[in-house]
Amino acid sequence: MVIFAMIIIGYILSAKKWFNNKMIDAFSKLVLNIALPLNMYLNMIEKFEHDEFLTLATGIVLPAVSIVVTFILSKVFCSLFKVSTNRRGVFQTMFTASNTIFMGLPITTAVFGEHAIPYALLYYMCNTSFFFTVGISLIASDREGASMTWKFDWRDLVRKLLNPALVGFFIGLLWMLLELPKIKPLLDFSRYMGGLTTPLSLFIIGMIVYQTGWKSIKFNHEVAGVLLGRYLVSPLVVYLLSFIIPVPVLMLKVFMLQSAMPVQNSMAMLARAYGADEVFATSSLIYSILSYLVVIIVYLFLWI
Repeated sequence: MVIFAMIIIGYILSAKKWFNNKMIDAFSKLVLNIALPLNMYLNMIEKFEHDEFLTLATGIVLPAVSIVVTFILSKVFCSLFKVSTNRRGVFQTMFTASNTIFMGLPITTAVFGEHAIPYALLYYMCNTSFFFTVGISLIASDREGASMTWKFDWRDLVRKLLNPALVGFFIGLLWMLLELPKIKPLLDFSRYMGGLTTPLSLFIIGMIVYQTGWKSIKFNHEVAGVLLGRYLVSPLVVYLLSFIIPVPVLMLKVFMLQSAMPVQNSMAMLARAYGADEVFATSSLIYSILSYLVVIIVYLFLWI
C-alpha cells in the first residue's frame, strides 16, 4: 500500500503538471548519481560489522552461484518467450535481479526477525553487484538493439564498475572491512541524501506511468516471463543449489525469500536513463508488485 501510495503521488502530481519529462530526467540523475550511491555506502557500514561479515562470508557462495545460474536461465527464457531483441537486456535483468532492500529487507525482518538481517544482506551484496555491472550493461545494450554476445574490453569493464551506485557500495564495503571510523556528519549526510532514493524512485515510476499512459501498461507474454523468473525460477534455483552448497536452514529460507522479490524499483528509471524500453520495464515492475501481494502469502504458507 505504501509503495502504491508513493507511485500514485508521482502520477497525480504529473497530471497536475507539477512534473514533466525534464523533471523525470532531473530526478533520475539525482537518484542515480547522488542519493543511490550514498544509500549503498550507508547500508554497508551501518548494517555490517567487520567480524560478523567475515564469519558470514562463506554463506555468500550460494546466492552468488544462484544469481549466475538464474542469469543463464534468463537467456533460455528469452528464446522460449520470444522476447523482442530491443527488450532482451531489460528482460534478463528483471528476470535475474530482485528488490532486495526496499522490499526484501523489511519483509525478511518482519518474517524472521532482526537476526535474519545479515543473511538478507549477503544476498543483497550479490544481487547489487550483478545489477550494477552485468544488469546495467544489459539495459544499455537494448538502446541500440545490440547483440548480446559478450566481448571482453578492459575500458568497458572499468566504465561499468565505476557507475556511481557500485562505487558507493564498494566504498562502504572497504570502509567496513578496514574498520575506518564512522564520521557522524558523513553518516547524517548520507542518511538524509540516501533517504531520497526510495521516494524519488517511486515518484519517477508514477511520473513515467502518467507520461506513457495507463493504456500502455499492458500485461503480455514478456511480462509473464519476468514474473515467472522472479517468483518461480529464481527461488527454485536457490533451493536446488542448496543440495550442492548446503547452508543453515534459516539462511536458506532467507535466501529463497530474497530471491523471490519483485522487480527492482529503479528499473523504470534506469531503462529511461539508458534509452531502453521504459514502458516494458514499468509494466513488469507494476505487475510484479501487484502479483507479490498474492505470492508472499503463498510463500509464507509453504516455507514458514
